[in-house]
Amino acid sequence: MKAIQITKFGGPEVMEYLDLPDPIAKGSEELITVTAIGINYADTHQTENSYLSKQELPLVPGVEVVGITADGRRVLAPVGAGGYSQLAAVHPRAMIEVPTGVSDQQALCMLVQGSTAWHILKTVGHVKAGESVVIHAAAGGVGTIAVQLAKLWGAKVIAVTSSSEKADLAKKLGADVTIDANVEDLAAAMLAANDGKPVDLILEMVGGKTFDASLAVLAPFGRLITYGMASRTPPSSINPAVLMGGSKTITGFWLSHCFGKKEMMNDVINELFQLVIAGKLHPVIGATFPLSKAGDAHRAMLARQTTGKIALDPAL
Repeated sequence: MKAIQITKFGGPEVMEYLDLPDPIAKGSEELITVTAIGINYADTHQTENSYLSKQELPLVPGVEVVGITADGRRVLAPVGAGGYSQLAAVHPRAMIEVPTGVSDQQALCMLVQGSTAWHILKTVGHVKAGESVVIHAAAGGVGTIAVQLAKLWGAKVIAVTSSSEKADLAKKLGADVTIDANVEDLAAAMLAANDGKPVDLILEMVGGKTFDASLAVLAPFGRLITYGMASRTPPSSINPAVLMGGSKTITGFWLSHCFGKKEMMNDVINELFQLVIAGKLHPVIGATFPLSKAGDAHRAMLARQTTGKIALDPAL
């Protein structure tokens, strides 16, 4: 089979497009023929070995695929690694059947990005109708879903994006206000976007100064959900007294803790599928690259040139 493999850690340049032996299904695993591959920002950390979980070489990156089972079912499935390939070994309990009316690419939007958006808003964010919600990287994979869900659930949505084109996309998806991520005083911009008031809920995955500014504008009993560090720069140290004095909450979220739990993965994704079929949720497919050009896809993502979900076509 064709696959992307790395034998040393690094950036996009370490990914090689090779012929590799077919994976061997272990235990109750099933081998599926991959028809679409999802790329996540976490994959760029995976190839660097800067992810939350330690990686081992040689490595076929990627954690999500859509494929066809031996008995002809179309399924969305997580893989521990090995997603950037034409075949994948998957545990049957992890498979989620993709209903008619949902394309392969739309399904890919839901496994990591869709479920993350759902959980950071609802499970750990406890969003309520009428609350203000700031969504950083609002034109990204998680952001484009989060903007729509937050609006659907009655929040005031403030979208932070890095270009006018991305701001236009966020507005099209339902954002009430947009902010330029490159503005000199991000904290002041967030307050202005919320009519001078502090913010109830902030979804943050940039780290560094973006995290610091977000904490500064959080309202009493507000929640700051951190679920990534795209800048590779940690925020300032936090004095617990700052949290006490402002009755502020910081919560970390990692989707891995939801895997293997039907109510947190399968049920949530099936709910998202129904929203897609009903026309209430519109997944954004930013681009599809050939599997052989996975390095180019990572370069575009790292350069913040992408919007929505980025996919790979295993046939090319």
